[in-house]
Amino acid sequence: MFGSKKNEPTVKKSNGLSSAPSHALNSLVQGTEVRGSVTSESDIRIDGKLIGDLQCATKLIIGPTGSIEGDVQCENALIEGAFNGTLKVRSTLHIKENANIEGDIKTDKLIVDQGAVFNVTCNMSTGSISSFNKKDKKIVEKASVG
Repeated sequence: MFGSKKNEPTVKKSNGLSSAPSHALNSLVQGTEVRGSVTSESDIRIDGKLIGDLQCATKLIIGPTGSIEGDVQCENALIEGAFNGTLKVRSTLHIKENANIEGDIKTDKLIVDQGAVFNVTCNMSTGSISSFNKKDKKIVEKASVG
């Protein structure tokens, strides 16, 4: 009875690094500015401003009021706001009609809606993109849509 630990609940301590559920969404809201490096194992939506690098294992969404200045790597991206920097998308990059994109892009698939400002150096490759660095900047296509 007393002193017995048989029926006590087990408490498991977490190191804070649990894997994120697939439906998780991180969000940087409008009016918020972050400077530095961000890493996300789940989807991330930017409606504020990020100045720095972003590593996202899944999908990046830059909302209509969002902006990123820096280097970004992700699986898929949907951009409605502003981006300036280097963007590596392993699968599909979708640029919406109100987006303003400048910099260097490397992606497998590209969708650019009519009306988007798309002033980039774009390198498209078939298959998986494994790495992207400053030495990989081969000018394949310069495009301006609008």
